[in-house]
Amino acid sequence: MTPLPPALNGFAAASLPVGLLCLPPLGVVFAVVALVQIARKGDRGRALAVMGLVVSLAMSAALVYATGRYADPFFRRLGSERARQYVDGRLTDMRDLRPGDCFNVPGGDLLAGHTIAYKTGCEAVHHAEVTSSGRMDDSAFPNPERLKQKATAACWKAQDAYAMDSWAVPDYAEMYYFAPSRESWRSGDRRLMCVIGTATKEHRGSLRNDEGTLKPDQVTFLRAMNGVDQAMGREPETDVDGALAEYRTWAREVETALGGEARMLETASKARPEVAAPATARIREIEAARREWRRAASATTPDRFQEAWDRALETVTVDSEKALRGAYGLSTDVPPWQRPGPGDMGGGSGKGPSSKGPSSERV
Repeated sequence: MTPLPPALNGFAAASLPVGLLCLPPLGVVFAVVALVQIARKGDRGRALAVMGLVVSLAMSAALVYATGRYADPFFRRLGSERARQYVDGRLTDMRDLRPGDCFNVPGGDLLAGHTIAYKTGCEAVHHAEVTSSGRMDDSAFPNPERLKQKATAACWKAQDAYAMDSWAVPDYAEMYYFAPSRESWRSGDRRLMCVIGTATKEHRGSLRNDEGTLKPDQVTFLRAMNGVDQAMGREPETDVDGALAEYRTWAREVETALGGEARMLETASKARPEVAAPATARIREIEAARREWRRAASATTPDRFQEAWDRALETVTVDSEKALRGAYGLSTDVPPWQRPGPGDMGGGSGKGPSSKGPSSERV
């Protein structure tokens, strides 16, 4: 009678496919069990068990590496997303926010293109405050550069009307806008929402100081001052050497705005004795600056324009504006954009759309 060959060990047979295709650590266990049983019972499959052990160990090592390389960042992101879900306020569609509303966004990221916000009272810590909300009048979706220019100009104008005393706006506050994307435009979205963002600090309280909260004489003063700031902010973006005609036009706009400020101060100095002294000093500076802006507007070369421009900026000082603001009972805390930089002799670079804050497109 012919003796039967030893049986193939089942664990040895299973160790290779389990280690290769299913669960490598289990393949290691199967291979070790197989080797022990083969040594004790004399089963066949030792080479198969050894191969299963080697493959299972290699696959286990690869699994450990992959877990450390990919799973850990995934779970960190997952934890971050879960944390971001807990935001103070009432869940609100961005389209339902109105001027004066304060809100939070996940993570405080106002550039993330959110479609929802968490509306909260302005007395609580919040990330942003709406200054205006309206429809864009373009018949077709504007190109990105035009969209940015229109939104930026509109939102600075809105902020100057909403927070008229720009010196009272904290250093960390920035202008943001939420505009339609190309995709949302196709579905009828035309809304442009402007906000003051304060996400970098724990900010409480509304920044609103407009015609409804200020005294009439303060409104008149600030409207004239902001008009000059807005004109200064329309400085052409190209270099004066390549756009002299644009700069000359801009110089005329600034000169006109300064003329409006001078006329306002002349009227105020007659009606309010406490304003007379600082107003007179300011008017002298303004008239000297206007002469330089007129020279700039008629300059025939970029060098002559630059010379007149530099003299005009040196003529009007921050100190004269600070004295006037004090007389009007407004903030006298000079903001960063009005502080002279290295080499400046005048009142800083001025405030305007070309020098301020970021934006956000709503998707």
